[in-house]
This record gives sequence, C-alpha cells and structure tokens, in this order.
Amino acid sequence: MLDKNGIAKRIAQEVKNGYYVNLGIGIPTLVANFVRDDIEVEFQSENGILGMGPFPTETQVDADLINAGKQTITALPGASFFDSALSFGMIRGQHVDLTILGAMEVAQDGNIANWKIPGKMVKGMGGAMDLVGSAKNIIVAMMHTNKAGQSKLLKSCSLPLTGVKCVTKIVTNLAVLDIVDGQFKLIERAPGVSVEEIKKATEGDLIVEGDVPEMKF
Repeated sequence: MLDKNGIAKRIAQEVKNGYYVNLGIGIPTLVANFVRDDIEVEFQSENGILGMGPFPTETQVDADLINAGKQTITALPGASFFDSALSFGMIRGQHVDLTILGAMEVAQDGNIANWKIPGKMVKGMGGAMDLVGSAKNIIVAMMHTNKAGQSKLLKSCSLPLTGVKCVTKIVTNLAVLDIVDGQFKLIERAPGVSVEEIKKATEGDLIVEGDVPEMKF
C-alpha cells in the first residue's frame, strides 16, 4: 500500500520529456518532487507560474512564491510569471499536456467530483472546471477509500460534478486504473496489495485481465 508520496512517485512516471503539466491541490503538488532528473518538464500553476520546481527547503522558502494552493514553491531557471488571464488562456487553449488532480470521487465513466461537499463551506472550485473542460489527459491522484472505508471509485458520483467523462487514469494507494469502455481497468497493484483487496475497495465495475503486476519504482 502506498502513502501520498508513493502515489505522487508513481504518477511521476507518467510525466514525459517536454510535457507542460498542471498540478492540482493536494497529492498532485508532490509530483514535482519525483520527476526524473534526465527529462525537462514545465510545471504550470493557474495563479500564473510556468516553471515550478520541487518544494523548497527551509532556507529556500520565499513567502511571495506560491502555487495555486498557497503552498510555497521553488522556481526553476527560466521560470515565467504572468497574470491569471494568460494562465487560463494556456489551459483553455489546450497548451497543457497533462493535468494531475485530486478527487473526492471518480466514476467508472470518467466523471470526477473534486470541489464541493454539500453543506460544507468551500472557497470555490478555483481552476478545476477549466482544467477538466480543456485537458485531454487527466490523471487523478487519490486514496482508494474515504476515512470510513467506503470506495471513492464509484459506478456514479454522488457529489456535485466537476467534469464529465474526462478522467483517463487514476492512481490510488492501492492501484493504477484506466477508464476503459465505461469501466475501471486494473493496470497495476500497489506493493503488497492483492487483486481481491482492490476488488473489495472498488464499488464501480472493475476489469481484471490476467496477472496484474505490482508497481515498479
């Protein structure tokens, strides 16, 4: 079973040389810490940054340098800073190759709910609606179940939707899954996790074909 850093490390394997990548709030922000040193990647944040680096050490912290989640970040050599209008122009113009988001629920048809729980105060959805509406490649980073042990990979979402049929891949603490023909397809298991454990933790329809390998790092 993976922790949050393990999920981010596995997703970092999906980041390719030359990609422009948007990182959502939560687990996705950790991905920048695990990208291979031998590739060049531009991390974009909707508050107006292109060229984010890993999280800063204590001596690197600059309170004026933050991501969309208000976390302090580093900037790589050549990083650019601009207003939100230009940043959302990049997103809406489909200039981002990969979007990595957290989620409260994902449905087997690729629907995602990640911004609101009815009855709870929220500040708004931020850039999520633009990201899911424009991105062609969306990977979700999330825990497989909630704190009550209930599946977050569902037949249909119960929470207000952020996007419809937009998720392509999910990486959880238990597994890597693709969305295929309106179902979850099990691609990899987390170390030490069995297929049966994943089946029990997945409410939605799950495709399992042959021997499912463990994730490799």
